[in-house]
Amino acid sequence: MFVDHIRIYAQAGDGGNGSAHFRREKYEPKGGPDGGDGGRGGDIVLEVSPHTDNLKNFFYQSQIKAVHGGHGSRNLRTGKSGKSLVLQVPPGTLVYASPDDPQEDEEEKLRSELVGDLTTIGQRFILCTGGKGGKGNVHFKSSTNRTPEETTEGDPGERGYYYLELQQIADAGLVGFPNAGKSTLLGALSSAHPKVASYPFTTLQPSVGVIEFPGFSRATMADIPGLIEGAHENVGLGHDFLRHIMRCHLLLFVLDMAGTDGRDPIADLETLRKEVRLHDENLAGYPWIILANKMDVEGTDEMLNRLQTRFSKQEIIPISAEAGLGLEALKDRLHELIAHRPE
Repeated sequence: MFVDHIRIYAQAGDGGNGSAHFRREKYEPKGGPDGGDGGRGGDIVLEVSPHTDNLKNFFYQSQIKAVHGGHGSRNLRTGKSGKSLVLQVPPGTLVYASPDDPQEDEEEKLRSELVGDLTTIGQRFILCTGGKGGKGNVHFKSSTNRTPEETTEGDPGERGYYYLELQQIADAGLVGFPNAGKSTLLGALSSAHPKVASYPFTTLQPSVGVIEFPGFSRATMADIPGLIEGAHENVGLGHDFLRHIMRCHLLLFVLDMAGTDGRDPIADLETLRKEVRLHDENLAGYPWIILANKMDVEGTDEMLNRLQTRFSKQEIIPISAEAGLGLEALKDRLHELIAHRPE
């Protein structure tokens, strides 16, 4: 199961109550107040981990509660603090505050404010802070009140609804219709092994591969679920596709130059560009390259000429992911554009 967006309820631990206690010993039957403070409630913390790539753990536990702080006791003993609950999330997780009672079950209605953007391995974000412990009666002793019974209760922990959304982090994103050859290309360029088959929507979740370059540099490339017309309105896989290209630095539009299933590569590219623009105007301004795929198929040269005429000012790289044609030239170009040093 791959989960890349989910609404959860989180509740930090309440602080423990302060104690109203008086010291009573054999030779001191009327000792002063010695009630201790309550312990602090546990926090709920999100931590970015390299060992998870989606949010499926929250699918099985969408209501999350941390431990309450212990109550204070005699002899000035402070209650035990509640242990913080640390939950792992993948890099690229966005955290939104969510309304308590959204009117409609739409993604836009589930987000009210962005409160966290978790991108770096090891980064921590306190989702809900535990409540402070209450004060014991020892704090209320005075010259005029030697036997105070007053205490304070612990503060409640923070709580609320949150919407978590994963946006895959990759240097380049492969954009294209189903069966365009994106998964084959990713497998040919990197160590990733995405599922490949000759039917639409083979890729039902993002897959990220690492491309190694000379000099120990590398880049990451994401194979995104295939796009169809109307994706900006969540038709087909819709937002499941579009959310994962928001963090890419370069968009690679993969076209089926063989016209499988009677498709027109030029019309496909125009549709892809439109869907990207309608989803987000800023996304339409990202650097992009056209990858003319399946150039090993007979008759594709004429289609390539038409494509070059129609998009004369745009960089076009002819390739065949399956036959390996043009892949070295593509890797060299990617090295120039997006390669980075290893951390």
